[in-house]
Amino acid sequence: MKLERAASEDPRDVLRALRHAVLGAGPAVALGAGPALPEEVPSGTAVVITTSGSTGVPKSVAIGRNALIASAFATSERIGAGAWLLAVPATYVAGVQVLVRALVNGREPAVLAGPFRPEPFAAAALGMASHEDGARVPTYTSLVPAQLQRLLDATESDPDVARALRSFERILIGGQALAPSLRERAEAAGARIVRTYGSSETSGGCVYDGVPLDGVALAIVDGEVRVSGPTLADGYVGDPDRTAEIFPTDADGTRWYRTGDAGELADGVLRVTGRLDNVIVSGGVNVSLDRVEAVVQGLPGLESAVVIPTEDARWGQGSAVVLGASDLDEQETLERVRAAVARAIGPAARPARVIVVEALPVLASGKPDRAALRQRFGSAKN
Repeated sequence: MKLERAASEDPRDVLRALRHAVLGAGPAVALGAGPALPEEVPSGTAVVITTSGSTGVPKSVAIGRNALIASAFATSERIGAGAWLLAVPATYVAGVQVLVRALVNGREPAVLAGPFRPEPFAAAALGMASHEDGARVPTYTSLVPAQLQRLLDATESDPDVARALRSFERILIGGQALAPSLRERAEAAGARIVRTYGSSETSGGCVYDGVPLDGVALAIVDGEVRVSGPTLADGYVGDPDRTAEIFPTDADGTRWYRTGDAGELADGVLRVTGRLDNVIVSGGVNVSLDRVEAVVQGLPGLESAVVIPTEDARWGQGSAVVLGASDLDEQETLERVRAAVARAIGPAARPARVIVVEALPVLASGKPDRAALRQRFGSAKN
């Protein structure tokens, strides 16, 4: 099957290409910037998404038509079907899935064009109101936590944004961990939030509020979360060795995706505890920076904080908390952070610095650009 790049990153061009790739005979569509891709991909491929993610390492994930459709139908089974608003980049898997959900349900998606801002979001959301057979058509959207926080902040002065948040039947939140305090704010504002877990390799979110979608199975192997089911991607374009490593097949013939995340399963509910590779050794003690970040983000005013590894002349490795444009006092904030982390995890996990920057760098997906932060601050001596 031919692989062609979308005419542009404009959501309407991506939608047009996906319509042919998912509902028609192709060609498959290439999205995202990255290394040169082949002109042909295996039959059944719908999209190839190239992204460096938060690690800075490029990867081109081939996702089949059947996987995308299976994911879209499983989402409808879980949260209902209706009209979708695209508010995340169309070139990332979360955006692709918003468009695919709209396509398989026979509806044109509403599209939020340009940089994300609360006012246009509210206008687009409130403009989606429609009825069929006298009943209101439910509306849905997908956001990352940073977008949700901007919307919640805007509700304090803009009642239209508050009404827009309440108008959705469900708002999917993914891309990174959702701080408990942010979820509490959303629920208090009347927003119906669903936390999603997944990646390009799983055709987007495949676990909702800790529970896998129908057909999706989870396992914990050596502390790592693994996923199987009909939503798995085909693999990495041009990298069969990596595909074989990350998508192993077990003795029963079941194909799994190794997420690289640490997690636990209790009564069928998944709790992700962090990245297996986001661990430092500080004074001989292993410290999960994801756990540290979760504690920090639970403190008032620090919901968007990012924790990065740093070098430490005394302990070998340490960590720093990076905040975007904040009027918080750095020293007082550091003391508050260190006390909270010591109580929750232990003294060895305490961050050594608080760094305030004008604005946190973000990827096109809306997630923090951790690679850029590590490059800028990660080698700093404490």
